[in-house]
Amino acid sequence: MKDYRDIIIKPVITEKSMDLQADNKYTFFVDTRANKTEIKNAIEKIFDVEVLQVNTIHVKGKPKRVGRFTGKTSDKKKAIVSLKPGQTIQLFESM
Repeated sequence: MKDYRDIIIKPVITEKSMDLQADNKYTFFVDTRANKTEIKNAIEKIFDVEVLQVNTIHVKGKPKRVGRFTGKTSDKKKAIVSLKPGQTIQLFESM
């Protein structure tokens, strides 16, 4: 990976991911080629927090149709990041 900002794509904003914030866990879409160590280092550098654990999930693309043409959405990778108690990511505080 070239840059830490290339690893983290965007935060996941859903009801379930917002409920995980009570347990100090934050969810992000990440590059599909990134491993847990790269994700941990990227989160620590970008948001200046200490990461305790990283769990990753591969999300397969769903089949879609537009008229008679079929295709599928892109495959994605999600990372659920657990932070040290007392630390937060300011990006999620305004939501």
